Amino acid sequence: QVQLLESGGGSVQTGGSLRLNCVASVPPYGSYCMAWFRQVPGKEREGVALILSVGGVRYYADYLKDRFTISQDNSKGAVNNTVYLEIDPLKPEDSAMYYCAASTNAPDCLATAKVLGVTDRKIGLGFRYWGQGTQVTVDS
Repeated sequence: QVQLLESGGGSVQTGGSLRLNCVASVPPYGSYCMAWFRQVPGKEREGVALILSVGGVRYYADYLKDRFTISQDNSKGAVNNTVYLEIDPLKPEDSAMYYCAASTNAPDCLATAKVLGVTDRKIGLGFRYWGQGTQVTVDS
């Protein structure tokens, strides 16, 4: 059973930083990519960053790339990867529920990489595995 577990969210002042963590137990054949999404109540989901599990190529929403950093630790092999999202500095508009997700489908990963930063109900539909989310609140 695939499980994704996020942590690291919280309430932070503007200008602060957070590192979100996602521990993923994935099938023995591994995931093709991992990604972070965020969603605000009443709005559609947005993809913010994505990393390929093999090779570690990273993709970002253009308007976030100066403040967001995605990284991974897959030293334990294709199972039990840990993916991180660091946000520095934080802005009030970063307040959202943040989700990590995994996909074993290369076309879905690459298609999602092209639409990071887009808010749409179809964003992330190709990702089969999701965590429960971690809340980030940035106080102005």
